[in-house]
Amino acid sequence: MEGDTLVWRDGTRMPLTHSRAASYVALLNAPGLLDQLATPYPACAPLRPPAWNVDPGRVRFEPFFRKMYGASAAEVAGRLTDVNWFGQRLRVTQVNGAARSLAAVAAELAGLPQVRPFVTPSAGTFNWRTIAGTPRLSVHAFGAAIDLNVGRSAYWAWGGYREGQRGIPYRNAFPLALVQVFERHGWIWGGRWYHHDTMHFEYRPELTGPEACAAASKG
Repeated sequence: MEGDTLVWRDGTRMPLTHSRAASYVALLNAPGLLDQLATPYPACAPLRPPAWNVDPGRVRFEPFFRKMYGASAAEVAGRLTDVNWFGQRLRVTQVNGAARSLAAVAAELAGLPQVRPFVTPSAGTFNWRTIAGTPRLSVHAFGAAIDLNVGRSAYWAWGGYREGQRGIPYRNAFPLALVQVFERHGWIWGGRWYHHDTMHFEYRPELTGPEACAAASKG
């Protein structure tokens, strides 16, 4: 860090700014680097429906992710490794220990047979693509996200709602015990978003992890 600038080891500089976007959707499409940390993530907290447009971790400054994980499908692919997900071969980035973390999640979840119907089959990890209906790259494009069992999941857009619309009904069947395992290992959950995506977890150790969960338990 140098003042209001993030400086990478190779000298790349990124300004620490907030977006001047006039709407929530515009903010999602063109955030500043500080915007992705602006909404606290409720690590390991009880489950409750999020308020309108409260999506902790969903605002992402894409240049940061491209720099961290790779700026192209080929560059990201060169940093992937296999993770055994209950017999499935999943490709996950090794950057920041994401693959190692997901393997630890799998090992812990193996001791919770009651959550297995939600965990398998996984709907996938690495996929260089944009989020449907948006110009934004998915975190799947960086090999740092996993989708779980679609058949047990709820997704806000399946009801035909518009992004940013008020009154999107919240739905979730995923148990807190499953969610908290991921969160302790540095993964955030799309079920904590107003624009809920309950199958979706992404590796965001800057937002959650063992220390954040320990602090939540004391609170």
